[in-house]
Amino acid sequence: MSFQIAIDGPAGAGKSTVAKLAASALGFLYVDTGAMYRAAALFLEERGTDMDDTAAMERDVQEASISLRLMDDGQHIFLDGEDVTGRIRTEKMGMLASRVSACAGVRKYLVRLQQEIAAEQDVVMDGRDIGTVVLPQAPLKIYLTASVEARAERRLLELREKGENPDPEKVRMDIEQRDYQDTHRKESPLRQAEDAVYLDTSDCTAEEAAQRILELYRERANGSI
Repeated sequence: MSFQIAIDGPAGAGKSTVAKLAASALGFLYVDTGAMYRAAALFLEERGTDMDDTAAMERDVQEASISLRLMDDGQHIFLDGEDVTGRIRTEKMGMLASRVSACAGVRKYLVRLQQEIAAEQDVVMDGRDIGTVVLPQAPLKIYLTASVEARAERRLLELREKGENPDPEKVRMDIEQRDYQDTHRKESPLRQAEDAVYLDTSDCTAEEAAQRILELYRERANGSI
C-alpha cells in the first residue's frame, strides 16, 4: 500500500522546495499539483478559452494531456507531450492558475489525475487542497506556511536571480491577492485540515522544514503517533 504525505499552504511558503527535499530523502515521487494547474491554465489560454466561462473551461480542459516526469534535473511538467516546465513559471501563469482552479470542472479533472498517481506509488504531494480534498486519508498531512513578508522576500530573491527587476510592493500585493483568491474560492478553498501539522517556515530554512517532515514521517510510519 502506498504512503502519501500531503502538504498544503499558501503561495510562496516554500511548499515545492520542501516537498522536493522530503521526497528525495524518502525516495518518494514528488507531485507538484500547482504545476498541473499552471499547465491547465496555459492550455486554456493558448486555446483561447474564456476564463470567465466555467462551462467552457470544464469542457476544454478535458482535452489537455498533463503529465509529470522525473528527469535528471528534477520534476518536469508536460502538456500534450511538450515540456512546459519553464513556460508555466511566470507571475501571469500563477494568477491564471489561481483563477482556473476555482472552476469545479477543472478541479475535478485534475484531482482525479492526482489521486490516480497517489494510488500507484508513495508520494509527497503539495498544493492547496491535498489534505482536505485530494488525499483526505493521507497518513501525514502538513500545513506549511510563512508570513506574507517572508514569502514576498523569497519571491523577490527568486525573480532577481532570474535577472528580473520586480517591484517589491507589487510582489507583496500579488501574494496577498493569491491568498485571498485561494481562501475565498467556492471550490476547495485553502484551509488547514483538522489533522494536519502546522509548520511555519518564516524563520527556518527549507532544509530544516524538510527535516521536520522526515521526523514526522518516521513517527507515523512507526505508529508512534
